[in-house]
Amino acid sequence: MSRTSKSVLTALIVVAVIAALGMFYASPYIALDRIKRAADARDAATVNAYVDFPLLRESLKDQVGQLITRKIDVQKSGNPLALLGAMIGAALIGPLVDSYATPDGVAAILNGMPPRGEPGEKPPAPSPSDPTAAGTPPASSQPPPVTSTPAQPAPKQPPQTTAGYRSFDTFAVNYQHGAGDARYSAILKRYGLFSWKLAGIELNG
Repeated sequence: MSRTSKSVLTALIVVAVIAALGMFYASPYIALDRIKRAADARDAATVNAYVDFPLLRESLKDQVGQLITRKIDVQKSGNPLALLGAMIGAALIGPLVDSYATPDGVAAILNGMPPRGEPGEKPPAPSPSDPTAAGTPPASSQPPPVTSTPAQPAPKQPPQTTAGYRSFDTFAVNYQHGAGDARYSAILKRYGLFSWKLAGIELNG
């Protein structure tokens, strides 16, 4: 092999190594983008591929339980009705977890709308006018009818987000709507070298 050929081969190896390292580092960001797009589109098959639902359910159960416990501790000396509401919420952790361990719930978590530990709480359903919602027909030229149905709660503004590695196999996306607002984090876990899945949530409010 000539010196030129060796130089070309060495350059190709270096480029391949750099590309692999870049892909290795960027893999959780790529996975996060795919999860969010799939969840917003209610693409259940893709969401299932990028979410570890058993781990997410366990995390939701633990975090919502802690959130409700903190509410009860704060309200012990306050309004008895508020305390009763928190206790009812504790009894409804199972249904809340069931509702958030879904594509709708994943979409809510990744769009700044985590569970708040309130009785009967469910993630907001996709808007009928949202073209990304699965099964939504193309918008017609007629304006949608006005109804009196109350709107689902939604953040007033897009959340501020930061993201980064916590360890070799843990990646966190942190959400906060403004100064003084409660923060929470979506946790991705590594599966293999380049694959990541949403596996948990941390509710800090």
